[in-house]
Amino acid sequence: MSKKHIIYIIGFMGSGKSTAGKKLAASMGWNFIDLDRKIEEIEGIAIPDIFSRDGEEHFRMIEARVLKSMGSLTDTVISTGGGAPCHGDNMDFMLKTGLTIYLKLTPGQLATRLLESSGERPLIKNVPDDELRGFIEKKLAQREKWYNMAGVIVEGINLDMSLLRSLIHSNREI
Repeated sequence: MSKKHIIYIIGFMGSGKSTAGKKLAASMGWNFIDLDRKIEEIEGIAIPDIFSRDGEEHFRMIEARVLKSMGSLTDTVISTGGGAPCHGDNMDFMLKTGLTIYLKLTPGQLATRLLESSGERPLIKNVPDDELRGFIEKKLAQREKWYNMAGVIVEGINLDMSLLRSLIHSNREI
C-alpha cells in the first residue's frame, strides 16, 4: 500500500483539533493547515458570516471543495472543522488520502471547553448555556459514527504528543 503523508485531525468542536494539529505538525517537522482558516482565506469571509449569509449547506459545499483540493499534499497535518467528516463523502476522502485521528472527549468535557471559549461558533451561538450539554450529547451521537471510522482514536484531554506520534508511526501507511 502506498504511503499517505497527510494526517487529518477530526473531532467535535472544542476538542482541541487545531491546538493538537499545530503541536503534532511541529513535532514531526510537517506543515499545518487549519481547514476553517483556509476556507476563510480562500473565501475572504469569516465562517460565521458564511453561515449567516449563505447557510450551512453552502458552507459544507465550500468545505468539501477546499478539503479535496488538499488531497495531494505531503507531510501535512490538517485540522478539520467538527462537521467536516460527517458531510458528503468527506470522511471517505480523508480515509483514502491520509491517516485520520479522532480526538475524543465526553459531552461534559466539550461543554466545559465550549463555555470557556471566546470564539463564535455558528452551530452553538444561539444555544443557551444551560442547554449546551444536551445539544452536544445529541449532535455528538449523530456524528460519532463518522468520527469512529478514524484510523486512530485518542482521548483528547491531556493529549500526549509522544504517544500520539508512536501511534502514528505504528500505522504502516504513514
